[in-house]
Amino acid sequence: MTEPQTPTPIETRQYKPQTPWVSAVGYFIFFSRWLQAPLYLGLIVAQAIYVVVFMTELWHLGEKVVGSFLHPGDGHYALEESDVMLAVLGLIDVVMIANLLIMVIIGGYETFVSRIKVDGHPDQPEWLSHVNANVLKVKLAMAIIGISSIHLLKTFIEVGDLGSPRGESETGAVYTGEGVFWQVMIHLTFIVSAVALALIDRWSVKAHIAKAIAEQPLEPALPSAAH
Repeated sequence: MTEPQTPTPIETRQYKPQTPWVSAVGYFIFFSRWLQAPLYLGLIVAQAIYVVVFMTELWHLGEKVVGSFLHPGDGHYALEESDVMLAVLGLIDVVMIANLLIMVIIGGYETFVSRIKVDGHPDQPEWLSHVNANVLKVKLAMAIIGISSIHLLKTFIEVGDLGSPRGESETGAVYTGEGVFWQVMIHLTFIVSAVALALIDRWSVKAHIAKAIAEQPLEPALPSAAH
């Protein structure tokens, strides 16, 4: 007959009693997190500015499209497919930067300032339910990669001749092979950094799960029936 196993006691961290002065300093430091609230409010103002920029760029694009149909021979309203593509990529760039601002505002406030009570709300973002510092860093890295991809795609469309010392472009900007090369290298650096952050987050989650499993008390084994 086997003896029942006794559960392993879980060690709890012991804290020494704090003096009133130490407690007051701790609470003061804890409440200092609200100093970040005006920063997030300022980012909301920046979000509103990007809305104005988006609507302005969209108005200019629509004005050129309508003008190209009403004045087909006017060079001022001449519009090519590459011009439309560059304008649309510019709009997408503004949208992705706005998405980055939203993630910083909501995720940063939720992580570093205070909880946002939107549990069960139908419009709650999917990533907000499990947001933490690691998840927020990975999300921001992916958003930066998306923005860098848009800028790189705009460069590839604008560049006319990479082989020439001073390449021509659709918008008149000057591009060189060296400049485009370093833009690609910076983009690859963003990708490598995002992959490294994702791996670190994955390893930390695995270590946390393994620690939680190890700290679980063992269930006592049932005594086996005597034969």
